[in-house]
Amino acid sequence: MRLFRKIRKKLLISGKIKNYVVYALGEILLIVIGVLIAWKINNLNELRKNRIVEVKIYESLNEELNSNLVLLDSSIASYTKNREAIEATIDLIMTEQQNELGTDEKNTIINVDYKPTQLHTGAINSVNTTNKFEFIEGVLLKNLIAAYPNELDNFENQEAKIKNIIVNRLQPAIEKYVSLIDILTKREFNLNKLQTFSVESNYAQLLQSREYQNCLVDRLLQTEIQLTNAKNLREKTKIMAFQLHKELTN
Repeated sequence: MRLFRKIRKKLLISGKIKNYVVYALGEILLIVIGVLIAWKINNLNELRKNRIVEVKIYESLNEELNSNLVLLDSSIASYTKNREAIEATIDLIMTEQQNELGTDEKNTIINVDYKPTQLHTGAINSVNTTNKFEFIEGVLLKNLIAAYPNELDNFENQEAKIKNIIVNRLQPAIEKYVSLIDILTKREFNLNKLQTFSVESNYAQLLQSREYQNCLVDRLLQTEIQLTNAKNLREKTKIMAFQLHKELTN
């Protein structure tokens, strides 16, 4: 800076106004170039920092989505198995040999196998409820991430409907006609002694019960809805995971 001041002073003293103006313009140009370079470097640093944050967000989402894919695969298999069991029970209702049921058939009738699918939502909710969303670059990926929580809510709400049918309607309907002793395992109690004091189960009356039949049909319908939900959610999860993989490898 001292050098620049000395040069300006000499030009002023010499009276060479034209040279002074040219020099002053050159000095201004150098200052502008310097500012632009500093701005560009700062901008590049900001982009680098943003990219680091973006990659961390993508990695967190990718891990969560891959875990959900595994859970959804298990859910689809489980609901498919449940649907088949319910349909087999409905077939038994139609048969005329309800007093001649085997052990496997009885187990099918009282089957209330239900394991809710607990999908991971931490990373996706964090992105949608904080400023992390601003770091997402891809438009398609942003739209998928923004819509995903609604898909998760629909899935969870349908899970709750099925749980309500099983816990509050189906199980009480079964217990009216079937002794809980029939459901216990030999490892838990001495069944021979308990069966002496228990009331005998009546599977035929259970199958003929309108309450049981209605619960069964309702569970079947809701299970089919959830099976469709699970397949759709799995497909959308796969698409999002694919887009995340593209962003991570770019």
